[in-house]
Amino acid sequence: MHVRVTLIAAARSSSLLAERFDDDRPLDQAGWDEVQRVAHALVPLAAAELRYCSPTPRSRATGDALGLAPLAQPALRDCDMGRWRGLTLGEAMAREPEAVDAWLADPYSAAHGGEPLMEFVRRVGHWLDTRPADDGGRIVAVAEPAVVRAALVYALKAPPSTYWNLDVRPLSTATLTGRAGRWNLRLDAQPARV
Repeated sequence: MHVRVTLIAAARSSSLLAERFDDDRPLDQAGWDEVQRVAHALVPLAAAELRYCSPTPRSRATGDALGLAPLAQPALRDCDMGRWRGLTLGEAMAREPEAVDAWLADPYSAAHGGEPLMEFVRRVGHWLDTRPADDGGRIVAVAEPAVVRAALVYALKAPPSTYWNLDVRPLSTATLTGRAGRWNLRLDAQPARV
């Protein structure tokens, strides 16, 4: 028995420089425009038996705009960033440089008072491992880029530092196939985006 989980990174809600920890902002106009440009390529994913999303406004809006009508999953929420919630990395660094350094260096650190990176990865991994394993089951989930990175680190059993080296762009997809404890990353050709 195996399952296929396709993760779609939510469309953006701000420019890269304005990205904030645990961001609750809805899609901005550029995000809506991006969804419109790529929707045709992602339409086949709406045939998935199960369709989920992070509980964030931009993940829900992305899923709805793609015609998925996804069910929000609390386990797919972004990492709890504690007192850094709503800040950019630069703002957190300006306020607490030593804490940011500790958090970046140690995946078990909760220097921000929230969730350590490894707890976040395990939470997302637990969600992945508990998906229904009907043979050939197809699942799609729209989530924050951080959630997609956490899922990939977990599925590939990669070192925690790998999390920082994964570049998950808005509306990119990653497909994991397998079952609890044994996942494979499947890369598919996607049409070029402008």
